[in-house]
Amino acid sequence: MAESSYATMANYPISVIGSQYCTPNQVDVVISRKVKTLRYGEFVVSDMNGNFVFKVKGTSFGWHDKRVILDAADNPLITLKQKMLTEHSRWNAFKGESTDNKDFLFTIKTASIFQLKTELAVFLANNNSKEKNCDYLIKGNWSDRSCVIYAGDSSAIVAQMHKKITAKSLLIGKDNFMVTMYPNIDQAFIVSLIVILDAINAVNNAAVIGAAAGLGVASGAGF
Repeated sequence: MAESSYATMANYPISVIGSQYCTPNQVDVVISRKVKTLRYGEFVVSDMNGNFVFKVKGTSFGWHDKRVILDAADNPLITLKQKMLTEHSRWNAFKGESTDNKDFLFTIKTASIFQLKTELAVFLANNNSKEKNCDYLIKGNWSDRSCVIYAGDSSAIVAQMHKKITAKSLLIGKDNFMVTMYPNIDQAFIVSLIVILDAINAVNNAAVIGAAAGLGVASGAGF
C-alpha cells in the first residue's frame, strides 16, 4: 500500500462534516453490502473489531436518487442527492437530512463526460475557483475496488480503498471492501465520497448494459 504524505502535511484536523470524525491516527474500516438482501446503495461501515461506525440508507424520490449517511446511533449526518440533467454525473451533499442550499457541503462530479477509468473531482462549499481547482480528486478502478482519494490535484493521499475478500464474505454473499483513512481527515466525509463513487459507477454500468442490450436488439433485427 502506498505511503501517504498527507499525514505529515496535515497537522490539524481537516473537517468537512465534523471534527469529531477526525483522528490523529490512521483508521481502517470495512464497508459491506449484503448483495442479495440490502437494497442497492445501502451499506454498513464498521471498524476492524466489527463495531458499526456509519450506516448508509439508499432511497429514491421523484427523478432523484438519494443516500443518507447515519452514525452508529442512526442520527442522520449527510444527505447525498443526485443532480439530474447535467453533462457530468454529479451529486451534491448537505448537512443532516436537509437538501437546502444553506446546508450545502460539497459537490462531486466526473472529471470528464466520457472516462474509461474512475476520476471524480470534489469541490467544497467554500471553493471559489468556479470548479477550476478541485479540493479532492478520486482516481482508480472501481470494478477492482482500487481507488485513491487525493488532496486536490496533488500526490498527497488522504484515503484509499481495496477489495476485502474472505471465505466468509463469499459464503454469505457480501460485497466487502476496505478503506484506509489517513490521519486528520474527516472519516464521515471520506465515507460519503465512497458512497457517491458507488452510485455513479452503478449508473454508468447500467448505461453500458442498456447500450449493449440495444445493440443486441438492433443486430438481431437485421436478420
